Amino acid sequence: MWEKIMTVAVETGLWQLDATTSTVGIRHRTMWGLVTVKGGFGAVSGTGEVRPDGSAVGTLTLDVATLDTGNAKRDTHLKSADFFDAGHHPEITFAASSAELRDGDQVHVVGRLTVRGVTRPLSLRARLKDGDTAGLTLEAEFGVDREQFGMGWNQLGMIRGRTTVTTTLRFVRATA
Repeated sequence: MWEKIMTVAVETGLWQLDATTSTVGIRHRTMWGLVTVKGGFGAVSGTGEVRPDGSAVGTLTLDVATLDTGNAKRDTHLKSADFFDAGHHPEITFAASSAELRDGDQVHVVGRLTVRGVTRPLSLRARLKDGDTAGLTLEAEFGVDREQFGMGWNQLGMIRGRTTVTTTLRFVRATA
């Protein structure tokens, strides 16, 4: 089957994340790789700007208190100082300093991820799923090394590898 490669001209201007149709999820293999823990953030916000040259910048913010893995005890632990430390660092932010559409629907994104007050550079590839004058949707999946953000808790060596982040972000034109 041939995959349709779309060429989309996204309008310049300000864009707002549609939190009702956007998702940010995480998954991590634990218990020595035998169990995959999945979760998502219930409160996501963001803005973006498409510049006249076609590049874009923007910010995405996650409310750590809304992390839900389906297990209240685990969620409480993940929000504790062992992991996200939500009491001192209630938000995770990604500030995109550059997003450029390349190779059909591929978007090259460069920015800075801040977790637990620690900021690290992050480059990733997203896919422009759709885009028109009403809105655009970006999908991405990428890995993050939690230890780079001070989340080194690892009882009995149960937690290994990188955390996978998956996003579906729907942006609509910002209202004046």
